Amino acid sequence: MPYGPSTPEPITADPPRAEPRPLLTQAWLDLAFLHWAADPADVAPLLPPGTFPDVLDGVTYVGLVAFHMHRTGLFRLPGVPYLGSFPETNVRLYSVDGRGRRGVVFRSLDAARLIPAALGRTAFRLPYMWSRMTVDREGETFTYTSRRRLPGPRDAHSRIRIRVGERVREPSGLEHFVTARWGLHTSLLGHPLYLPNTHPRWPLYRAELTGCTENLVATAGLRTPASEPVSVLYSPGVQVRFGRPERAG
Repeated sequence: MPYGPSTPEPITADPPRAEPRPLLTQAWLDLAFLHWAADPADVAPLLPPGTFPDVLDGVTYVGLVAFHMHRTGLFRLPGVPYLGSFPETNVRLYSVDGRGRRGVVFRSLDAARLIPAALGRTAFRLPYMWSRMTVDREGETFTYTSRRRLPGPRDAHSRIRIRVGERVREPSGLEHFVTARWGLHTSLLGHPLYLPNTHPRWPLYRAELTGCTENLVATAGLRTPASEPVSVLYSPGVQVRFGRPERAG
């Protein structure tokens, strides 16, 4: 079954547009990207109206991404050091809208600060959750832990450990597909929205998954992964600028 427009925008390692008047600025630091293949038919019902599963060779993907958010700020104001800096772990899907714009759809975003989580749920209708979280580093090994507080379920949790390996000099098609995303799809009062973003090209490293216990994927309405992820990556991070919301579909 075909999904989405017949000619989605190309996947580009660099942002296709600039954001000279950002709505939000922030940095994403020390990211772990875990991805599993998924059937587009399973993903389609979980996406906002006007969006479709984005596919690569007939397959779409489920991502579990853990990182440290750093100094989120409004417009061009300096980022907030405490409330704007916190660990986050999200479950995300890959989407395309009727205009061919590729993006991500978040099924859950666990964050370690209550006020930013509440603002994200209220202002952007994103599924933010307040959670107890840590990001720890020992040499080239990173450990990301999360246990949900509100709104629940309280047993939703993850513990991811990766060991960083060699630099990715020439990313594969899959590595571009799951990282080169220049916006997110959501909906507000039943209207599909696209929130564009820009950032420098990802510095990527391959990584070894040395431990993973989680139920965030299943809690987000997806099948529990039955195998090891097909892709594990690390990035030291990028500076990000979000533009104004646009209509999707």
